Amino acid sequence: MTTYKEIKGVTVQTFDSDPVVNAGSWSSGGTMNTARSDLAGLGIRTSAMAIGGYASPGTQSAVEKYDGTSWTEIAELNTARNSLAGFGATNTASIACGGRSPTTNKTESWNGSSWTEVNEMNTARFAMNISGAGTATSGLISGGDSAQDTVEVWDGTNWTAAGAELNQVRSQGSASGQSSSSAVAVGGYSTASLATTEQWNGSSWTEVADLNLARYSLAASGDVNTILVNGGEGDSGGQRTVTESFDGTSWTEVADLSTARKDHGSTGYSSSNTAALSFAGKAPPTSFKASSEEWAVPPPTSNFLTEGSIFLSGGTALKVFGKAAGIPSATWASGTSFPSALYGITGFGSQDAAMMAAGPIATSESFTYNGTSWTDQPGMNTASPSTARYFPGGFGTTAAGVVAGGEPLQAFTETWDGSSWTEVNDMNQGRTFNKAVGTSTAGLTAGGQSPIKANVELWDGTNWTETTDLNTARNGTYGGGTQTSAVIAGGSTPSDVTNSETWDGSSWTEVSEMNTARAMGGSAGTASSAVLAYGGPGNAQTEFWNGSSWTEVNDLSTSRRSYGNAGTASAALFTTGEPPTTAVTEEFTADATLATVTVS
Repeated sequence: MTTYKEIKGVTVQTFDSDPVVNAGSWSSGGTMNTARSDLAGLGIRTSAMAIGGYASPGTQSAVEKYDGTSWTEIAELNTARNSLAGFGATNTASIACGGRSPTTNKTESWNGSSWTEVNEMNTARFAMNISGAGTATSGLISGGDSAQDTVEVWDGTNWTAAGAELNQVRSQGSASGQSSSSAVAVGGYSTASLATTEQWNGSSWTEVADLNLARYSLAASGDVNTILVNGGEGDSGGQRTVTESFDGTSWTEVADLSTARKDHGSTGYSSSNTAALSFAGKAPPTSFKASSEEWAVPPPTSNFLTEGSIFLSGGTALKVFGKAAGIPSATWASGTSFPSALYGITGFGSQDAAMMAAGPIATSESFTYNGTSWTDQPGMNTASPSTARYFPGGFGTTAAGVVAGGEPLQAFTETWDGSSWTEVNDMNQGRTFNKAVGTSTAGLTAGGQSPIKANVELWDGTNWTETTDLNTARNGTYGGGTQTSAVIAGGSTPSDVTNSETWDGSSWTEVSEMNTARAMGGSAGTASSAVLAYGGPGNAQTEFWNGSSWTEVNDLSTSRRSYGNAGTASAALFTTGEPPTTAVTEEFTADATLATVTVS
């Protein structure tokens, strides 16, 4: 018998306990003595301070320090205030400045035992973009209430106008950095929530990558190239748990806070995103919080999980770490909008290498997507005002793809070679709203209209051949797979149905039904055991097929139908659709998750 080692060249490792994911996560920290919001936070996770803020019955002068385990009340500010700024490397030397009520420019210095009033800021302000951007002898503040874009620098004695204003007026943002010559301002509010990020080099501000989620009243920690932001509030209202990490080039969503909060405090400077502290703030609906959460990553001595790794846990349970197991908890996120609002297109390829063609765009062009931007490509041949290609089937990759059928009732087939479209042999039956799966040399198309069809055809790279019909004639179905192993589900008969059928290369077998009857949505999957189906008329639901049953997972952000889609069950893409006609793009990405393997 062939062994795993003979197939893969390695043996299965055995661990007494499961390896861990090499990624950060939040866990509970100490509880503060006074629940509050609109406070200043500074220091590091094991030596932090919470300064001032707001709580019933009003503005606070209370100050607490954190030792990595518990919070202790220490000497109060001389001037009670909320929405103030604070910076300092630890809880033994720091600065508190600005704030309200009323709005003030007062600055106080902490020496480890008491507060002393020192030189005032040039401009009284509150809700500044600051969260530990500096030390007690080298700090920087920017923006603030009343549409501020001005910047001031602290040298340990005096405040000086920096002379270089923010590019974007903002208040209620956050900031991070080590000194007055190196800082970042992120998020905040102007006329709406901001996603913009600006980096300070000691003399000027430069806009860098935007946050994935625009928000204000958020908190930040880290250095200019290793920033962690968390919480806040967006334009749609409500506090957030979302955490994002910045590597100096782009923002990436990472593990969420356990508790949604805004107007909260966080530790300031640290050399990496391996340690942070988030505390206090407001949580839904408006309650003040006293809880803390600590951010940490596993130590380098840990055994780390890697994508595709398989091992024995405790010598008995065979486990695997992969994206497919993480599908139920995956969510849809915004992608780059399509160049124009439309519907009726088809798509194929992967989430970060997709092709969208046909529909109204096929009169002149098609588009490829690289995960970040859309690129105009040559148009299809069989596409003109008299032969519009709405709702055809498509399959393949951006290097070798196929589009077949379309409305009005067409049998046209074209292939894409990565640079141009070529007309090839037609299908045996003209159809539209047909589902198509497979590769450029081994494809399958099933169902469609008009009239509603059960017909199935196979593509060998040159010709189409009719094969065994579906058990249920239908159009606008969901499905995925290959020419020899596929699943077709849902669709219209003309009423929407939940029926599912699997294909084994020669026949169709009825299997477990979808949870929701629907048609004309999108689906993605590279094998019949991992298919994602989403959307439909007035529908945002997403379902996952695991080879035996359908499970509802996280919904789309926007309900719609008749759009282009591509990808796999663990990394899907959809764009455009109606009603109303839209250019919105959404991406579904599953994180790798640990799962037990059933061996038979």
